[in-house]
Amino acid sequence: MMPAMYKATFRFYGSLNDFLPADRKQTAFEGSFLHRMSVKDTIELFGVPHPEVGLLLVNGQSVDFSVGVEAGDFVSVYPATFNILEVSSLSRVLPKPLSELRFVLDCHLGKLAGYLRMLGFDTLYRNDYADPELARVSASENRVLLTRDRGLLMRNSVEYGYFVRHTQPRQQLHEIADRFGLDKHLKPFQRCMNCNGLLQPVAKETVFDQLPPLVQAFQQTFFQCPTCGKIYWEGTHFRRMQELVHSIFGTQGRAEMAQKGDS
Repeated sequence: MMPAMYKATFRFYGSLNDFLPADRKQTAFEGSFLHRMSVKDTIELFGVPHPEVGLLLVNGQSVDFSVGVEAGDFVSVYPATFNILEVSSLSRVLPKPLSELRFVLDCHLGKLAGYLRMLGFDTLYRNDYADPELARVSASENRVLLTRDRGLLMRNSVEYGYFVRHTQPRQQLHEIADRFGLDKHLKPFQRCMNCNGLLQPVAKETVFDQLPPLVQAFQQTFFQCPTCGKIYWEGTHFRRMQELVHSIFGTQGRAEMAQKGDS
């Protein structure tokens, strides 16, 4: 005889529908379970990572991830970006806001890592990070884990995380800028895009022998990464990066770039 199953009803809102199949998007649906599980486990069973969730209601009551789902329950799940009035009876399940916006990225997001570093964000990336190490670094250093792997975000130790929807790097940058309000924290062209080190001004004569002939002839201002030694100057690549920043952040990006130029 098959064991008895119990059923509960779920409704996911906003961007959480990105993780659901078409027949479950924007509608209430029934889930069947063999045994009692926490609300965290049930929503992740449907493919929704817990760091994407901002508010949970069970039968209209605010709960945290540890509460068990009972037969007949109605579970409403809202995204981290959901705007809600500050009501004392409601408790968001998101961790407290980070004092500094820092990132760690999985192996699929190398180009995005370079863009975030270009904008001045402390961004860790290696193409050989294993999933347990990514989760550990995110948890121990309070870094937002950006990934294309839903299973990685479902690890219990991950508090700050986001599933990157787009696959094209510039679209990914637009997406992360919108999700995390990057325009409020811009410090462009202060970090090494190669290794994340903080750039330092360097005299031309100290790096002269490492420069291409045309750069030796026409460029006067240089920055160098003290960590990996990479040298930067305001060439055509720099101007393309300026255009990218302006295309995403508009006048705010221009203001921040001007401030960088005056520093």
